[in-house]
Amino acid sequence: MNAINIINQASIKENPPVVNIGDVVRVYVLIKEGDKERIQAFEGTVIAKKNGGVSETFTVRRVSYGVGVERIFPIHSPHVAAVHVIRRGKVRRAKLYYLRDRVGKAARVKQRI
Repeated sequence: MNAINIINQASIKENPPVVNIGDVVRVYVLIKEGDKERIQAFEGTVIAKKNGGVSETFTVRRVSYGVGVERIFPIHSPHVAAVHVIRRGKVRRAKLYYLRDRVGKAARVKQRI
């Protein structure tokens, strides 16, 4: 168990991004294509956070060309270059899975002031 704890402490980022449920975020992901690397942005609403510590993840949802797309990002992953919060959301739930059934303006989250 000691070895596992040491590995976990080594892989934790010093300043992990602070994201909350309902926030609209832009996640910059490091993409490797052959021997080249580039950064790709993925913008959407945070609908879930899971686990804690090293294995903490958050799920981001967006609608692209009429199709809902969800991606799960580990907070402490080296492939997540940066996370910028575009807008803070005001929600009263821990998981926003109900947004999957909503379309258009009904899928919006109120802004926290």
